[in-house]
Amino acid sequence: MTIYDIAQEAGVSASTVSRVINNKKGVNKQTRALIEQILKKYNFEPDASARGLVNQSSKIIGVMMSDIRTMHHAEGAYYIEQQLQKYGYNCIMMNSGFSDASRAEGIRTLSARRAEAVVLIGSTFQSEGVKNAIKEYLDGLPVIIENGYIDLPNVYGVLADEKNGISECVRYLLDKGKKHLVFINKEDTPSNRLKIQGFCEAIQKADAAMAPNVLWLDGEDDLQTSYDATLRLMKEQPETDGIIYTTDFIATAGIRALVDLHLSIPEQVSVIGVDNSVYARLSYPRLTSLDNKMEILSITCSDILVKVLNGEQVPNKMMIFSNIVERETT
Repeated sequence: MTIYDIAQEAGVSASTVSRVINNKKGVNKQTRALIEQILKKYNFEPDASARGLVNQSSKIIGVMMSDIRTMHHAEGAYYIEQQLQKYGYNCIMMNSGFSDASRAEGIRTLSARRAEAVVLIGSTFQSEGVKNAIKEYLDGLPVIIENGYIDLPNVYGVLADEKNGISECVRYLLDKGKKHLVFINKEDTPSNRLKIQGFCEAIQKADAAMAPNVLWLDGEDDLQTSYDATLRLMKEQPETDGIIYTTDFIATAGIRALVDLHLSIPEQVSVIGVDNSVYARLSYPRLTSLDNKMEILSITCSDILVKVLNGEQVPNKMMIFSNIVERETT
């Protein structure tokens, strides 16, 4: 009989059982009574490793991404790992995939490996399935979501203010005399929905009669679909003189399409991406981009996590402001 067997019979997490064993706070009376009854039933005597869930530090932090190939998220994981290393923690990196079932399994695995806390990178973790998995497997353990938030007492969110950032991008292009703006989006994520909201609100504030023009990409190959969509956009709506892409990555394909159409950038069409990534610096012409402060975001996540582990009080939600980095495409 192990602590995990007790947890399964009680219908709680192993960390909750550990709290009862070690007489720690954070367990309601009914749950505590149930666990104590099961412990007595089996004459359970915890070993040192079971007590170690609370009393001893594993110094292990779980870091999970939906797709480790996403450069922006991989960059965030790098900064998080480097910062946590300074505090003496080691990181387990996990690639969860995009389904709630696979994310829940990843969270369960991190719990089984006795991670002291978990960092989830990206707004795609902002789902009901992930929320339920956190409640089931990470009860009481700190969870930090980079650029996302779930309303649970042990969850902390550090978010990039991309909504207002995109609104600034719209105002920036309008101030440069651009009149027909388009937002090109790839995936339906909480982060991208905020970007679209910022775009639409800024357009309508500038001209209540103007209908916001949002184009959704559909296809597996992000670069090809962005390239094809930009070609189609300029042929069907040649008046377009400003395009904001939801990431730098797909913006580079859009730039290629504009060049192939022999359109002058930025004289005829201005282009803005999001992330201020290496793609923005390497594209030709170099891409103006909304900097959502990935390095600062990641370091802040790490610092908040360590403060929580040390028992300090921190806000459950924090916003990092973004800014436009101007380059040759505008």
